[in-house]
Amino acid sequence: MQQGQPMIIMGDDAQRVQDKDAQEYNISAARGVAESVRSTLGPKGMDKMLVDSTGDVTITNDGVTILQTMDIDNPTAEMIVEVAETQEDEAGDGTTSAVAIAGELLKNAQDLLEQDIHPTAVIKGFNLASEYAREQVDDIATQVDAGDTEALKNVAETSMTGKGAELDKETLADLVVRAIQGVTVEADDGSHVVDLANLNIETRTGRAAGESRLLSGAAVDKDPVHDDMPTDFGSADVLLLNDAIEVEEADVDTSVNVDSPDQLQKFLDQEEEQLREKVDQIVDSGADVVFCQKGIDDLAQHYLAKEGVLAVRRTKKSDLSFLKNVLGAPIVSDLDSLTADDLAVGSIERDEEEELFYVEGEDAHGVTLLLYGTTDHVVDEIERGIEDAIDVVATTVSDGRTLPGGGAIEVELASRLRDYADSVTGREQLAVEAFADSLELIPRVLAENAGLDAIDLLVDLRAAHEGGDAHAGLNVFSGEVEDTAAAGVVETAQAKEQAISSAAEAANLVLKIDDIISAGDLSTGGDDDEGGAPAGGMGGMGGMGGAM
Repeated sequence: MQQGQPMIIMGDDAQRVQDKDAQEYNISAARGVAESVRSTLGPKGMDKMLVDSTGDVTITNDGVTILQTMDIDNPTAEMIVEVAETQEDEAGDGTTSAVAIAGELLKNAQDLLEQDIHPTAVIKGFNLASEYAREQVDDIATQVDAGDTEALKNVAETSMTGKGAELDKETLADLVVRAIQGVTVEADDGSHVVDLANLNIETRTGRAAGESRLLSGAAVDKDPVHDDMPTDFGSADVLLLNDAIEVEEADVDTSVNVDSPDQLQKFLDQEEEQLREKVDQIVDSGADVVFCQKGIDDLAQHYLAKEGVLAVRRTKKSDLSFLKNVLGAPIVSDLDSLTADDLAVGSIERDEEEELFYVEGEDAHGVTLLLYGTTDHVVDEIERGIEDAIDVVATTVSDGRTLPGGGAIEVELASRLRDYADSVTGREQLAVEAFADSLELIPRVLAENAGLDAIDLLVDLRAAHEGGDAHAGLNVFSGEVEDTAAAGVVETAQAKEQAISSAAEAANLVLKIDDIISAGDLSTGGDDDEGGAPAGGMGGMGGMGGAM
């Protein structure tokens, strides 16, 4: 108050929500995101059809793809999306599990808040539970040798189950494992390092996924620039070029006035001479093949064809970088500095049916997975499944630990957390127990998505784990409880640790907020959504875009 008048601090458009209203708003927004992907979890999870503003359609059950494609326009909801993105970056898989656990943590936290338990006590309990759970993951994990092909295939198949790649998962898992082993090197300390920069994926349509194959080297989806160029070389000197083979243009707009046809001809002759010099530089270096990232003039194409040089223009930057790894050659950015030392020896083969060049170096440092699918939508989903499988197999090779799947690890951790809760004093004990309950969401949702009785199966799982079977998990195809590790259903320990950590930290971040102050409406897109709150609170998801 100032001389009896209220002091106005925030503008007319500003919104502010405090205390329980803010907590309820944040929790409902985060849970809304988590529940949107829950039905995709597991081997029998359903797919989502996502249609963007331009009409492009994506059909997938990959958690991070769904969340990144959704038109989410809510600050709290975006924090949960970050959980999926972090999980994808750090572990490559388990995004849906991480988001689902985060949503369940917040649901159970809301029950505690309604019992007048302070958010700081809940946050402390969640931190204790998260740390203890990650310690137990390491205790439960099984060590896997980097050369154990069968174990790595099981990891790949588990990752692909329920995705577009599942029908041919045995064939594709074998390709993934061979690809990872092809780019794995042993460090001086005995650890294994997987260099995924040396692994490339190329997709084609028109064939079944089972016809996919692994190539030693690179596959370049380009055509020769001239029909008269040779396309196959058993051993060729290859030039990787990031410089245009075209007439050099002035940096500023210029005009040329000519008074006679002879002057015009001299001008044209000069341009032709420029191109001839560029081609001569390539030929004099000894290059048989040129992969150029930029353009190649029509006249230069003619000269190169006459010299028997294969040239490819507009090569993608990513392809050129991969060719650098495959061939061990530098990328030349200035033809004037080109020497024979800038070339690398490799074999070139043309597949006219697929319209691909296969390039292999003398000491190939790269492999290419050539994936097939019957349609664009199918092959895109297969590629997403393969990318996840590649990441988890690479993680297993470098980390060396696996866990039983099918909800086994979650039930075991929940059981151990409940025992641990007895040693925790204060109200934090209730938060630890809530954390344990949240982990059991995974087997419950696996059962629900398979059309099974989630309550009965969860009771059976708990009984099996209390009896000492730490590997007892759910077989969603038979509806029985079995040793999932023995059945080959295994996950990576690092992915599970990351999922638990990310979910706990995201839940704690949301719980710690008790005041929301917005300069305008509570959306992040800055559009004209009517997502504001009614008097005294906030409505719905505050502009979650109606994406689902």
